[in-house]
Amino acid sequence: MNTILFVGQHPRTYGVRWHSHSHWELVYCTGGEGAFLFENGTRLPYRAGVAAAIPPGERHANASQEGFTNIFLTIEEPSFPFWGAFAVEDDAEGHLLSAFSQARYYFLSDLSKRELVMAALGDLIASYLIVYRSSQEQLSEPVERIRADILRHYTQADYALEQAIRRQPFHYDYLRKRFKKELGVTPLEYMTNLRMKKAETLLTAMDSGGYSMGEIAAQCGYDDPLYFSRVFKKRFGCSPTRFAKDRAADSPL
Repeated sequence: MNTILFVGQHPRTYGVRWHSHSHWELVYCTGGEGAFLFENGTRLPYRAGVAAAIPPGERHANASQEGFTNIFLTIEEPSFPFWGAFAVEDDAEGHLLSAFSQARYYFLSDLSKRELVMAALGDLIASYLIVYRSSQEQLSEPVERIRADILRHYTQADYALEQAIRRQPFHYDYLRKRFKKELGVTPLEYMTNLRMKKAETLLTAMDSGGYSMGEIAAQCGYDDPLYFSRVFKKRFGCSPTRFAKDRAADSPL
């Protein structure tokens, strides 16, 4: 999840023809302004300091009268609780721009173990986009309480998510449906996504003096390594041990 596959950069450009990608495309406008055009007739305007996210398979074009510059990347399975294309504005300090720029630098570098930094930057960029969009579209109070509770406790094996939801002053089924409507996933799916993201990061680093499989499971909120392995295999298509070995084999010496 949140795996950066490619990072590129446009110099001053006035248009990009209709095309689509097999993975999410993230574009940070570093100069100028324009709009993404979609086949259904909608437009997604942007300007310097704005990042856009476009889902896989979504045919689009890019048009600008004054020209634009940008950094763009494709990312596999980002942890977005959103389905359609969207745009967010960077903060005053330019944290999102910094993350995009670092992704561009490390993608082109031949530094040893750079994939560890790329994995962290993929998580960071996806997290920034989620936070910035969520701040633009406020969640309802009960959904935000549940989300915040999950973020505080998802690494704890004894965290009882269902009980936490039932403690809220609303019916359990109503909260579950409301959560999915606003975030695109159920509370359990949201928590599992967080745990699997953490597992992916830890397993990527295992060959550089990381942890045992039992320690990985515990740090991701599972007290049963076998159950953790089943959940992981369902998500990634292989066991955690195989995942770690494959990442180590792909790592440059």
